[in-house]
Amino acid sequence: MATEVEEILKRIQSHKGVIGVVVLNNDGVAIKSTLDAATTTQYAGLITQLADRARSMTREMDPNNDLTFLRVRSKKHEIFIAPDKEYMLVVVQNQESLS
Repeated sequence: MATEVEEILKRIQSHKGVIGVVVLNNDGVAIKSTLDAATTTQYAGLITQLADRARSMTREMDPNNDLTFLRVRSKKHEIFIAPDKEYMLVVVQNQESLS
């Protein structure tokens, strides 16, 4: 299983413009990252808060609904967030590579 996860992360990391991939547990702690420690910690804390708020808003609008994917674009980056029951996958990509 661990080898399969490693291969998936390598495949994601190899896409054009991908800066880094972070896997977080339910507590928002990074358990796997291709970013440096300081950047990983920063993304982990902020993305966890953002995903929690987005999930809360989604459920408030419809209690039978749940957040499955969140995409955030800025001038420099695009951040893909895929929350699941036990883990959250975060992919950071350069915005220039998407044009």
